[in-house]
Amino acid sequence: MTWWQALIVLFAGVWAGTINAIVGSGTLVTFPVLVALGYPPITATTSNAVGLAPGTISGAVGYRHELKGQARRLARYAVPSALGAGCGTVLLLLLPPNTFELVVPVLVGLAVVLVAVQPRVAVYVARRREREPEQETRGGPLLLFLIFLIGVYGGYFTAAQGVMLMGVMGMLLTDSLQRLNGIKNVLAAVVNVIAGTVYAFVAPVSWPVIGLLAVGSTLGGQLGAKIGRRLPPAVLRGVIIVVGIAAIVQFLLR
Repeated sequence: MTWWQALIVLFAGVWAGTINAIVGSGTLVTFPVLVALGYPPITATTSNAVGLAPGTISGAVGYRHELKGQARRLARYAVPSALGAGCGTVLLLLLPPNTFELVVPVLVGLAVVLVAVQPRVAVYVARRREREPEQETRGGPLLLFLIFLIGVYGGYFTAAQGVMLMGVMGMLLTDSLQRLNGIKNVLAAVVNVIAGTVYAFVAPVSWPVIGLLAVGSTLGGQLGAKIGRRLPPAVLRGVIIVVGIAAIVQFLLR
């Protein structure tokens, strides 16, 4: 790796860490960069997962104020995320690389639609819970199952898992968008750390790339948290939708 390639990877890591903290989909920055620099797709995917894991942790720490009082709920959601991530890593190592190529744009598109209609649904859910105060307020089995499925996808290919998490949580929970974003960052960190740990031992990786992405994404995670926490809900929702649409376009053009 030349010095200018190292700078490109480092900058891509900062950019990806920033985007991941705000909304997710940082992989859509780093993965194409690594492939363009000559790394095989599998090596790019695995190195990306390992290298961006510190950035997702950094983003979660940046949202620590929004996460106060949520330890038990986070622990509950982390279990299906971890199980899904383990399944996703196995799939990446066993299945052909293009297995999910047709499915991913559909999943991301659905998540974008969920984010877009979330305000109307949130009003409906809030009214329903006023009528039925005993109603489950933590999302119930459906949310846990969807978090598991997103964990499988995230372990396989991390791009846009944040958009998907925001979509399903926005539909099934009544928390503010910023609070949900904090939860999203924790769950993404769980998936990335588990997938990254597995890939570091059993898959082909580039350690120089991992080191540069780790440094860049950690800085970007803090930067993204500072930016994201200041965005009004409508603006944050708009950013999620734009990034999601960009992800769909990029997947379709690949």
